[in-house]
Amino acid sequence: MDRTGPRTGRPTLPGPATELVTLPSGVRVERLVTGSGDPVTVFAHGLAGDVSGTRPLGSAVTGRRVFFHFRGHGRSDAPPGPWSFADLAADLDAVADLTGATRAVGVSMGAAALCRSIAEAPGRFERVVLYLPAALDGSRPAASEQRLDRLLASVESGEAAMIAAAVEQDIPPSVRDTPAGWSFLRQRVEQLQQDGLAAEIASVWSAPALTEESRLADFPGQALVIGCLGDEVHPVSWAERIAALLPEAELEVYDRPAVLWNNRTALRERISEFLNR
Repeated sequence: MDRTGPRTGRPTLPGPATELVTLPSGVRVERLVTGSGDPVTVFAHGLAGDVSGTRPLGSAVTGRRVFFHFRGHGRSDAPPGPWSFADLAADLDAVADLTGATRAVGVSMGAAALCRSIAEAPGRFERVVLYLPAALDGSRPAASEQRLDRLLASVESGEAAMIAAAVEQDIPPSVRDTPAGWSFLRQRVEQLQQDGLAAEIASVWSAPALTEESRLADFPGQALVIGCLGDEVHPVSWAERIAALLPEAELEVYDRPAVLWNNRTALRERISEFLNR
């Protein structure tokens, strides 16, 4: 089977123009700002994710929406490792500070970095969304480790077919051979071939995102924690644990994995309803 997809049809459309901004740490990150006015919401993607993957989460969120690539992703810098969740939280905080963001959405690894941020500076954000949060104790399921190893090897090879085979594992079987599935696959393969993925990202899990999880109890804002059943990379118990630690948290649990594929409309409405209050 040709994993690169059909050889005919329209080419992938170019994404919106992004910019490189230099953070106080000296690290340059790739950023995209959409919308206008206040409030400002910053979106932090997951491991090996990208801006295009977080944009659907903010499609109905009012105000300005700030999307960025963590170090080692997209066109952002990849400074010498090892890296830590402290570094990721610093990237997130700096991007938020540059735009005056008072709200934040974190996905998986980005959610763990966001937890680190609100634990260290409880008053930084008024509202946060933690979507499929990664564990805060530094642990990772075997499926997550295997996914990253496979993806890093494929990117290192530079071969489109190998990258496509790795990326395809993130697409539910029911949509892999649909126009939406092929569009996603083409976009991701082109982005990873062009920008790569820094191997140093694996070093982030050498230490916990947060050693004292009880510090989350100091967060005075509102939180929405989203988990789902049957996700071997993001066990629902992690979302439940974090929601229980946050004083003002709402917990939303979907009944099957691949939420962004299977419950896209409901997910976007839930996030926008929470943030637009």
